[in-house]
Amino acid sequence: MEQNKYLSILKQYWGYPSFRGIQEEIIHDIASGHDTLGLMPTGGGKSICFQVPALAMPGLCLVITPLIALMKDQVQQLRQRGIKAEAIHSGMAHEDIVRVLDNCILGDYKFLYVSPERLGTSLFRAKLIRIPRISMITVDEAHCISQWGYDFRPSYLHIADIRQLLRTPAPILALTATATPEVVADIQKQLRFAQQNVHSMSFERKNLIYVVRHTESKIQEIIHILDNVPQGSAIIYIRSRQLTRDIAKELIENGISATNYHAGLSHAERNARQADWTNNKIRVMVATNAFGMGIDKPNVRLVIHYAAPDTLEAYFQEAGRAGRDGQTSYAILLYDKSDLAVFPRRVSLNYPPIDFIRNVYESLCYYLEVGIGESEGRTYLFSLEEFCQRFRVFGATANNALILLNNAGYIEYTPENEFTSRVQVLLHKEELYSLRSSDPLADIVLTALLRNYTGLFAEAVPIEEAYLAQQTGHTPTEVYLTLKQLAHQQVIRFIPHRSTPTITFTQPRVETERIELPASVYLDRREDYIRRSQHILQYIQSTNQCRSRMLREYFGEEDVQDCGQCDVCLQRHKEGKSPTPPLQRAKDAILHLLTDGEPYPISQLNALPFSAETIYAALHELADESIVFFHDDTLQIKP
Repeated sequence: MEQNKYLSILKQYWGYPSFRGIQEEIIHDIASGHDTLGLMPTGGGKSICFQVPALAMPGLCLVITPLIALMKDQVQQLRQRGIKAEAIHSGMAHEDIVRVLDNCILGDYKFLYVSPERLGTSLFRAKLIRIPRISMITVDEAHCISQWGYDFRPSYLHIADIRQLLRTPAPILALTATATPEVVADIQKQLRFAQQNVHSMSFERKNLIYVVRHTESKIQEIIHILDNVPQGSAIIYIRSRQLTRDIAKELIENGISATNYHAGLSHAERNARQADWTNNKIRVMVATNAFGMGIDKPNVRLVIHYAAPDTLEAYFQEAGRAGRDGQTSYAILLYDKSDLAVFPRRVSLNYPPIDFIRNVYESLCYYLEVGIGESEGRTYLFSLEEFCQRFRVFGATANNALILLNNAGYIEYTPENEFTSRVQVLLHKEELYSLRSSDPLADIVLTALLRNYTGLFAEAVPIEEAYLAQQTGHTPTEVYLTLKQLAHQQVIRFIPHRSTPTITFTQPRVETERIELPASVYLDRREDYIRRSQHILQYIQSTNQCRSRMLREYFGEEDVQDCGQCDVCLQRHKEGKSPTPPLQRAKDAILHLLTDGEPYPISQLNALPFSAETIYAALHELADESIVFFHDDTLQIKP
């Protein structure tokens, strides 16, 4: 009976005839009140796992996610299906957050999406205890709670605390696409699971062919690849904003339709470019990693990395945006000699010296005019570009210093805070009602504004172009341009949506010399970053290990077979070679960790994607062969 109930909800709201993968197992466990962790690769259908049971359960489902764009998109999709949903995030005005929380207290809402930064605020906690019933807590991107995760966010540590504030107990559903065994264990510990409970899908993507290619001319290689895979869409990931423009321009000059995307573009520009790509008007999206979260385009045939990301977790997630429809697709990573040399420099870029971090804090206080002991709880708009110009610091390093200050608890740094559009009517009611525009769309938009929003004559009221578009039957771009036109005619005041960095002082300003970064924020994370870098370097440089196998073993899968279709497998087949046995792969992996000649802690070998027995056997073989020796709990190459 229970199973029929969930299947009926799936068919009614989503039109799917059945669940897939581990969705049904997760739904059964969370609906039975069990804390549950779902490990589901990109495209595995995570949202179904909490949306279906939440609709079957009394009360409100609290969804915690750091992805504001995804948050807005899912709320809009739920509303379009007739499901009552709201969202609050750091870019909203205080009165809007109060309104949304009051709606959830008084109305029969089913979903409230919350950014993790809101969880620790007194306002949210005061309102949360008044919500009649929380059915379940969903934690998206759950790896962010683990200091061993590749994208640790201290704000996630508030999640376990809010369970104590609920009127009735509510189970937690944690979801992530990328987590090593170490992170899987830590997620459950940090969220205080009553008992361990993990459902995991295989990381195997049978339709996705992994390729690593050395080239001296990346742009010519990209053009060659696009010409040889002529069908479907493509994403090219670039680490530099400027380079996204340059590569897109060169592709266009070679007859390939392309556009670029990065966080520095306006909200309207990003929406328009994403829409053109989604609707197949543009074939290739050349983008930084700002593009992709929540993208579910089925016919992406190519994901090309112009340069490797910092970690295998990031690479797997980005590569996984290809082939969502199950058709053969390619994940191609390009590299040259300079790329390999850059990895050691990335360490100091991501973890600059402590003195540099202290100087950034002091400069930030001068920039924002904050005195010693001042500004606790105060939020400031912040321009990283202007800050770096004034104090002559490199943007990427300064940005990472601010992130570390954030993680250490001195500030809350939001690099891209979303501020919603606002509209105020400038005419008196009588003037407005007697106004007849020569543009019928302007009349339609004005009518929709007055019907759906109150207080427009008194102040600038938050509005959403996407919601107005839904109400008027026009596109968000058409609504945006109409609002701009009405503002030009001085009928309304229109403040467009914008993304602006913000700095909030979470404690009063302290003397610069008192700035300290705990080991869990700096030294431990730096060592972990170095270890992760070694894994992706090994992935790039390996010529005798199956790519898919390396990725799957990294995420803890055992007894993994070669894929038979990546560049390494095809080359080995061509040469008539059999797959490398696990023991040899373990020996190769250990030797790779020792390539810099420095002692390596034996305890950290447990992070390698092999069983303890295989690592033990590999160590003893290497020692017996006089290749390595042990000294003070470390492993070293014999001179």
